[in-house]
Amino acid sequence: MNEQGEKLQKVLAQAGLGSRRAMEEWIAAGRVSVNGEPATLGMRVVEGDLIKAERRTIHVGVKEATVRVLLYHKPEGEIVSRDDPEKRASVFDKLPKLRGQKWIAVGRLDINTGGLLIFTTSGELANHLMHPRFEVEREYAVRVQGKMTEAQIAQTLIEGVELDDGPVKFEKLEDQGGAGFNHWYRVMLKEGRNRVVRRTFEALGLPVSRLMRVRFGIINLPPRLKRGMTTELEEKEVAQVLTWAGVNQTEPPAVEAEPVKAARPAVSAKPMRRTETKNRKFGVAR
Repeated sequence: MNEQGEKLQKVLAQAGLGSRRAMEEWIAAGRVSVNGEPATLGMRVVEGDLIKAERRTIHVGVKEATVRVLLYHKPEGEIVSRDDPEKRASVFDKLPKLRGQKWIAVGRLDINTGGLLIFTTSGELANHLMHPRFEVEREYAVRVQGKMTEAQIAQTLIEGVELDDGPVKFEKLEDQGGAGFNHWYRVMLKEGRNRVVRRTFEALGLPVSRLMRVRFGIINLPPRLKRGMTTELEEKEVAQVLTWAGVNQTEPPAVEAEPVKAARPAVSAKPMRRTETKNRKFGVAR
């Protein structure tokens, strides 16, 4: 920490409370105090300061914690929310518990979509992965009812498909084949609008019967990670992700969580290419 201190919203984001923009909103709303006094926008904090935000207490500079990243193979039928009036099954129900911190979901998947869901204790990393200006790649395996024409393929890759909230273009589209009325495609895009893949195919008259996210940035869905299971990245893998994202390797404060028992992903040279690829592991896109 420099002599003038760090911006308060940055410290809050690094502690895993949310993005910097969200923390600015918390400060403006009076939800944060520093050393017993209401915090103000633009405030900086230094080592020894005591920050209170909601039910969290942060001692600035006391201890640094290694950033943690958890992968979850989300099955269909679960929502990505902690609060649901309908009391539906949530992805947060199966995560290891944390004391003094919380898991931040990197993006969302709707209740009917499965596949890779990333959680981290780093608000800064989560913000980098989700913010539109970073254009992080998302890759999906899509099964549709019917088959795309050459004109439709060209439209999704060149012209774009017009949706209610603006046009969308795929950065990549691969025909994965199929049997009968169902056909598989692998698509990649650099945005995370709500249900954007599903809505794009539906706009082309091709209803989606199954949708799975298989890659987010440089992180692939490990093939041995079964639906409903979690696995935590090893320190060297987390370091690789943070270096790629340009995020600090350590963030305050530190709290030990329950161990995760699951198959370990490993580092490989390339991201997944096909819908069903054997022995493909956590990878780095080149």
